[in-house]
Amino acid sequence: MELDALNENAKAISTLGATLVLISPNTIAHNQSIAEEKKLACDILSDPGNAVAARYGLRYTMAADLKALYRNFGVDLEDFNGDASWTLPLPARIIIDMDGMIRYAAINADYTVRPDPEDTIAALKAMG
Repeated sequence: MELDALNENAKAISTLGATLVLISPNTIAHNQSIAEEKKLACDILSDPGNAVAARYGLRYTMAADLKALYRNFGVDLEDFNGDASWTLPLPARIIIDMDGMIRYAAINADYTVRPDPEDTIAALKAMG
């Protein structure tokens, strides 16, 4: 799972002078539960209503058929995210430098395609 891989590479990312921060639309309580369960070595922040994702153009609204499928599997985003928007962020890995400039971005509309943490580490090393 991606969280496990990121967690395993958190120290290497930190050694390169970067700060790894996860942003999730989940409520603070759900994020705390994930952080405890996965023993995260980084912060996980809540993004209510996917406001940050929207600012970066990464928020989408789930189609009605997908919403029904999620509910059939017992996944209720209203509960997890604390709102009724049924929006999700596109999975993204972004490196923002100290001047606020995006220096690296890996984004894919397919939530199953996530960048390897090694790619992030390579990008950090290339920034020198």
